[in-house]
Amino acid sequence: MQLISERRHDDGVLEREFTLGDIPGTLWLPASEAPAPLILHAHNNGLPKAEPRLVARARFSAAHGYAVASIDARGCGDRPRSAAEEQSRAEFRRSMQAGRRSDDVFEAYIGPLVENAVPDWQTTLDALLELPELSGPVGYSGWTAVGIGLAAADPRIAAALLFAGGYVPRAQREEARRVTAPLLVLLQWDDEGNPRQNALDLFDAFGSTEKTLHANLGGHVGTPTFEAEDGARFFDRHLR
Repeated sequence: MQLISERRHDDGVLEREFTLGDIPGTLWLPASEAPAPLILHAHNNGLPKAEPRLVARARFSAAHGYAVASIDARGCGDRPRSAAEEQSRAEFRRSMQAGRRSDDVFEAYIGPLVENAVPDWQTTLDALLELPELSGPVGYSGWTAVGIGLAAADPRIAAALLFAGGYVPRAQREEARRVTAPLLVLLQWDDEGNPRQNALDLFDAFGSTEKTLHANLGGHVGTPTFEAEDGARFFDRHLR
């Protein structure tokens, strides 16, 4: 892991930019010098880790006493895309803009993103847990599809907060049954891009014996700010 930059914010949170091979990442550390539990923040496909609302979520968790890590997935943010990735991304966007979602187009674009992101996150987690500032256990917060893949593959994920989307690749629909970590799932009841029933069916499929669903009125990006506090309490129960 190579440290690129470091700065201390007014609230005491320390922000470090790093690279791990070709993976660019950011680590936020709380003001306390004691080793902190780690939360992995995975963004939705195509969003850079520096997107302001994602940074605000990470800074909130760090101010609450957690170490928070985020990376740019392959083909997202500053990481280059292959010609094939550019083509599948363009086809996916055309499908969304036309108001019709093709399962084949969705699988061609989102499936490989998730498949590639999970090992990148595991590589990042291996390196982060060697740092003296961090301690276990580990939480996950963010994109549902990657959260399912990572929680199903890596027993180090002790709890996961998922921003519910009814559409996930077929592989993750099957993997959901193998997810047993405690879950908090946030569902936007009027999400224009994710059918509500799909999200409810996915929640039902999770193998976790402790799983909670919070449903709020509003569209895809309308998650109420108070859910950040509920998310903090959820992680406090399972990571401290």
